[in-house]
Amino acid sequence: MRVLIAIILLFIGTAAPADSTGDRKPLDRPPSATDVISGLYNFSRFQQGLLESTDLKGNAEVKNLAALRAEEAAKRDKALRQIQEAIGAEPHAGKTASVGASLIEPETSDGPSFVRSFYASQIPEYESAIDLLERYLKAPDNTALAAFAREQLPLLRAQVKDAERTMADK
Repeated sequence: MRVLIAIILLFIGTAAPADSTGDRKPLDRPPSATDVISGLYNFSRFQQGLLESTDLKGNAEVKNLAALRAEEAAKRDKALRQIQEAIGAEPHAGKTASVGASLIEPETSDGPSFVRSFYASQIPEYESAIDLLERYLKAPDNTALAAFAREQLPLLRAQVKDAERTMADK
């Protein structure tokens, strides 16, 4: 009986630390230059995916905004590519959620609900990219990428605020 109780206590004792370590985010450490480059490439893919989703459904305003954001993403990627090559970083392919999955399906949505969904899907993506850059700037490991991040942060913050305002108006 004592052996059984000892085994149960052993399992309980080992399970508690496992639970508390599971609460930690894997991103507690500051992101590296490679992490930032990969995260920004994923954000650019998301923005380019928005353009594809607006081809199926969306008004002229949404299509124009999606085209503008995709163009900005291409410019950002070009600048990132130069930094990446200069530091020899090899970005890792991250998982990106399909934009179509985050937007209301075109055949089941009407115009206004798609527009609201279009803006709503952008906010968490922007917030994630902003958070990544802010965490990187706390302990940057590359001066060129840090300068690029400082340049991008105000632009991204302004764009997410625009998306929030527009979504509230719709």
